[in-house]
Amino acid sequence: MIPAQFDYLAPSTVEEALAALAQHGDEAKILAGGQSLLPVLRMRLNAPEMVIDLGKITSLRGVRDDGDAIVVGAMTQHSVVGSDPLVAEHAALVSKAVEHLADVQIRHRGTFGGALAHADPAGDLGAPALALGAQFVIQGPGGTRTVPAEEFFVDLFETAIGEDEILTEVRLPKHTGWGAHYEKFVRVAHQWPIVAVAAAVRVDGGSIAEARVGLTNMGNTPVRAHAVEQALVGQPATPDGVRDAAARAAEGTNPPSDLNGDADYRRHLATVLTRRAVLTAAGATG
Repeated sequence: MIPAQFDYLAPSTVEEALAALAQHGDEAKILAGGQSLLPVLRMRLNAPEMVIDLGKITSLRGVRDDGDAIVVGAMTQHSVVGSDPLVAEHAALVSKAVEHLADVQIRHRGTFGGALAHADPAGDLGAPALALGAQFVIQGPGGTRTVPAEEFFVDLFETAIGEDEILTEVRLPKHTGWGAHYEKFVRVAHQWPIVAVAAAVRVDGGSIAEARVGLTNMGNTPVRAHAVEQALVGQPATPDGVRDAAARAAEGTNPPSDLNGDADYRRHLATVLTRRAVLTAAGATG
């Protein structure tokens, strides 16, 4: 289908974009990479009067080292994030997830902040961001505020970003030296994951000293598998040491039922994929 008619604006600064949002209110939509918004417009699921394109705001692009965190501009393309050496060294879990995100074309057009702001529970970036304890920097008329990942994802396709605000950057706390893996289960290549698991593990002397595990498509938002994390601490980084902890992956989740599988199927997948993801992140096999 052809989208309904709309006006188009491409500001060059965040301040100009915020002014346009304030002027047009509910009738405006933000365009980042467009990989989520454009299909919605084509299907006429939304018909804004104004589309505000952030593509010309250069300050929203790039990756930088900021002491204890790696900062990713919201308009940085997935391909840039996935190939950045700082991300690979200090936030390897994000690099691993980007490798599995959609296809090459989308990774070159889609943006890191745009995907996270879209907040699809089947999206590949929410669980890694949650697992690593990312912080989201949001700018609005009242200034800038920082929201932790636990509070950023509010509900299905809903985040803490206000209607008059823009996500400007994502801060990824450094997990230097941690092993990482993103285990994704699909029936067709480049499909949204039926279930996926993001795991970051710090191994010390053959045992798991710390673990962070996030689940994709196991609820209305990304889910942190706290029970698994706690159970892994002190366990040997072996198949036997990980198996019992991984069995707790579905605790506290509320997975959907659809044509790809019902909720019980997803709960089972979560335990299997968690075991695989943790073992790979820990450098073990089994």
